[in-house]
Amino acid sequence: MNQLLEQTLGGLTAGAIYASLALGLVLIYRFTGVANFAQGELAMFSAFLAWQFGQTGMPLWLAMITALAVSFVGGMLIERLVIRPVEQAPELTLVIVTVGLYFFVNAAAGWIWSFELQTFPSPFPDGAISTGGVSASYQSLGVVAVVAVVMALLFVLFRFTEIGLAMRAVAANAESARSAGIRVGVVLALGWGLAALVGAVSGILAAPILFLEPNMMGGVLIYAFAAATLGGFDSPVGAVVGGLIIGVTETLAGAYIDAIGTELKIGVPLLVILIVLLVRPQGLFGTAAVQRV
Repeated sequence: MNQLLEQTLGGLTAGAIYASLALGLVLIYRFTGVANFAQGELAMFSAFLAWQFGQTGMPLWLAMITALAVSFVGGMLIERLVIRPVEQAPELTLVIVTVGLYFFVNAAAGWIWSFELQTFPSPFPDGAISTGGVSASYQSLGVVAVVAVVMALLFVLFRFTEIGLAMRAVAANAESARSAGIRVGVVLALGWGLAALVGAVSGILAAPILFLEPNMMGGVLIYAFAAATLGGFDSPVGAVVGGLIIGVTETLAGAYIDAIGTELKIGVPLLVILIVLLVRPQGLFGTAAVQRV
């Protein structure tokens, strides 16, 4: 039983990282209707920025906060310079643009920092808490706590602020929001900036666990897509719930199903995506599309 609880906690830790990246995917999808395939690479680039700032002697927490701020501004610039010129193009064109952005950011990170593994210091103290024979590391507890705080802040932003209200209005109907005097272009840029910031959190949380290198978020992006698909691509709550479910499921499957093991765990999110698309395409918390006949 103790081993099961520890494996579950490990799954929740991984799931929290998937959830934070899935949140970024959902935010961009709600504003533009496009799945951003570069979300993981942007998170990786942000983690490298935090590492680089730390290399200059900046305290770790200040380095991470600075990287988050740069990521927010960078997300806004990407929306303005890369996405907005093609926002009226067919959806396939936008998908191709995000795929191109994926390869560009990956190559840029490799060119700047090389493809060698780098060690990223954990923002949480070493050690663990043991209760009833169950051990929980401060790293695991810290990751889950950070994602919980991010989710709470997003809830407050969308529910209780004017900016959040404007963002919800644009997400619901951009044309109606524009008619009501909302500056849709500014809101879309803020949405991309916010998604980049949330994604950066996942990159910074994942770097101490995965080691820092340009391809580190490739697998995480697959899990994040599975989480967003399971929870619903238009539901931030669904992204978090989906991420936690995916994390626990793939961890337990790798630990207790011999046929899967650690090598085939990547197949778990792919199977989840397939099942969800067949049974409930809108996800657990997503809104089903309604068409008038």
